[in-house]
Amino acid sequence: EDNAEYGYGMYLAQRQIRQRIKELMIEGINSSIGNNIKEAFRQWIDSMDSREDSKKATENLLEVLKKHNYSGNKIIKEIMSKKDFLTKKSQWIIGGDGWAYDIGYGGLDHVLASGDNVNILVLDTEVYSNTGGQSSKSTPTAALAKFAASGKRVKKKDLGLMAISYGYVYVAQIAMGANMNHTIKTITEAEKYNGPSLIIAYSPCINHGIKTGMGTSMEEEKKAVESGYWHLYRYNPYLKAEGKNPFTLDSKPPTKPFIDFIKGEIRYSSLQNINKDLADELFAKAEENAKERYENYIRLSEYQK
Repeated sequence: EDNAEYGYGMYLAQRQIRQRIKELMIEGINSSIGNNIKEAFRQWIDSMDSREDSKKATENLLEVLKKHNYSGNKIIKEIMSKKDFLTKKSQWIIGGDGWAYDIGYGGLDHVLASGDNVNILVLDTEVYSNTGGQSSKSTPTAALAKFAASGKRVKKKDLGLMAISYGYVYVAQIAMGANMNHTIKTITEAEKYNGPSLIIAYSPCINHGIKTGMGTSMEEEKKAVESGYWHLYRYNPYLKAEGKNPFTLDSKPPTKPFIDFIKGEIRYSSLQNINKDLADELFAKAEENAKERYENYIRLSEYQK
């Protein structure tokens, strides 16, 4: 439940250490240290907020320092003691939906609202997987879980849409088995975005009771997208700055029956054995909720200033 706070603390610690490195370099530039070292310091300071550029500047700095005996220089000694932080790190916080949607949502929301360059990856199993399969705010309508033994009656929380409302958070939903290229592109975009990012990944789980077995998880992700059960999209604030629509809907309209998909998982199909009439009612409601969510995403993708 403290995942967001812990990960954010790591980010703040790294930022503080790198700020100290910058202060040391400024002190070195104003000292009698060699001009080539001063130039290497300037290059690092100019590029410290870019992962790729800071990597090059760090390689150059270490090469320059190799040629000099700095054992008596306190500034360089302290910088070298922190050399693992010279290259800007990519900070990722990874957790499940029970944490992100539910018990740890306050911390996650705080990190997103900070505006800091922290990436969050949510592995959405739609249930509390680690603690025995309890229902979470990510559990969809009609799914069976602990505390929802006769099917969940209310719809799934739309965590992505809530994060989009900030306007400055990179937000996306992915499903690796449905579209590998989309997954790679999304993670790359999120990492490059200089601000908070949230990626929600559809993650088949043993609690789903996939009838074809967990060995077909990737295929199950593909079916989830093809049936309109799960949707792929990206919200990139950089596009808004360019005068473009920041929301891109990457899912195509459903091509496979929604009902066939959910009946392929025991968490849904077993409800028919308990109460067939209730199952029919909740299955229809679940499909209606999925269609409503997709229509909302279509409206977002068609929005023009």
